Amino acid sequence: MNHSLKGQVALVTGGTKGIGKAIADKLSGAGAVVIITARTAPEENPNGHHFIAADLAMPQSAEKVAEEIVKKYGRIDIIVNNAGANLSPGGGFSTLSDEHWNNDWQLNFMSVVRMNKALLPTMIEQKSGVIINISTGAAKQPIWEMTMSYSSAKAALNAYSKALASEVGLKGIRVNVVSPGLVKTQLMLDFIDNLAKNSNTTSESVFKAIMDKVGVPLGRMAASEEIASLVTFLASPEAVYITGANYAVDGGAAPTV
Repeated sequence: MNHSLKGQVALVTGGTKGIGKAIADKLSGAGAVVIITARTAPEENPNGHHFIAADLAMPQSAEKVAEEIVKKYGRIDIIVNNAGANLSPGGGFSTLSDEHWNNDWQLNFMSVVRMNKALLPTMIEQKSGVIINISTGAAKQPIWEMTMSYSSAKAALNAYSKALASEVGLKGIRVNVVSPGLVKTQLMLDFIDNLAKNSNTTSESVFKAIMDKVGVPLGRMAASEEIASLVTFLASPEAVYITGANYAVDGGAAPTV
C-alpha cells in the first residue's frame, strides 16, 4: 500500500503516543498528509505531522480542530478517532462516581460524535471520506473489575458507528471500527502499574491476572504497529467496499465468532 494515500489529508486524534502515533506514522508512510491532536505537543515529531493542541473531552475542541484543518487544507479525507482512555478506577459499580462516568463518556464517546459532526459536512461536500473509530474488545467483553464505565462508552461507540455508516454510505463515506485487545503501550503499562499499586501487589501479577481473565491465544499483547496496519488498510482504496464493520485485533481473545 505504499503511497496508496498520496494527496489525502488525514486526522488522527490522540496521535502523539502509542496506537495513535503508530497510526499517524503508517498513514504518512502511505502518502497521506497527517494532522495529529493531543493536549500537549509531542516531544519528538520526526515525520513532521501537523499538530493541533486540543483536549477533545471539552465540547468546543472539535470545532476548533475542524476549522483549522479546513482552513489550511480545504478538505479532509480520513478521520481516525483514536483519542480515548480508561480513566476510571477499578473495583466495580460502587467505586464509580458520576464524575467518573461523565469523564469516560466525554472522552471515549462524545469526543468522537463531536469530531465527526464537525468534519462530516466537508466530507459530504467532497462526496468521499473514510472514518475509522478506535474502540476496544472490552466493549464486547467488559471486565467489571476494571473497565465498566469505559466499556459502556465504547459499546455506545460501536452502535453509533454502525448507525453512522448506514446514514452516510450513499454520500460516499465509509465508517468502520477497529477494536484492539491488549496493546503494549505506555498507557497500558501505567494502567497495570496503578492497579498493582492500589491492590498492594506486583505489576507482573496484575498482568498475569489480566491475561488469564481476557484469555489471549497468541499469548502476548499487540504492538501498536499491528493496529496501525489494519487502520491503514481500511483507509485505503483496497477497502473501498468495506463499511459498517468492526474488526477485532485481539490475538484471538474474543470468546465468540
